[in-house]
Amino acid sequence: MKTIDCSGKTCPLPVIETKKIIEDECATEVAVLVDNPVSCENVMRFLESQGFSVTAMEEKGKHRIEGSKNLEITVHSTVDPKKLLVFIDGETVGRGSEELGTILMRSFLLTLKELNPLPWRIIFMNSGVKLAVDGSPHIGALNDLVAIGAEILSCGTCLDYYRVKDRLMVGRISNMHEIESSFLEATNVIKP
Repeated sequence: MKTIDCSGKTCPLPVIETKKIIEDECATEVAVLVDNPVSCENVMRFLESQGFSVTAMEEKGKHRIEGSKNLEITVHSTVDPKKLLVFIDGETVGRGSEELGTILMRSFLLTLKELNPLPWRIIFMNSGVKLAVDGSPHIGALNDLVAIGAEILSCGTCLDYYRVKDRLMVGRISNMHEIESSFLEATNVIKP
């Protein structure tokens, strides 16, 4: 089993180093050490997306993620022709009046559930992460989108920057690697 110590490294570095090990060294068994729960979750999700069976344990403030590639899995490649990604990097739509921009954002979010195809993933970055935290007037609209199957991701670095990570109400914390991979996987991207 190949072991890498990513303690002290913030996302997306643990995911990038894990990716490098499994791609460059063709590792089918890997153990990754991290020292924070967000990195633990991100590495686990990444390994699972690569066909690994994953377990995690915590000891003395460190997380050990072990992944083992199931070589018997047959992967059938199917391309979903309708993966609509919505990218939101601000609290308002457009430039000019902040009040009008807030009204337009509300309309934008409410209208998303009427689209065909429906949004596959909604990514919040920069001040856009504030739309998914406690106190946002858009929580109801975002919960409606989750209820119809949209996945909501908020940039962990952005949540930290605005000091609102503990107030996230809708969706989950993500990292730059997953966000960039989402752009590659999407068939269409819209941005208000």
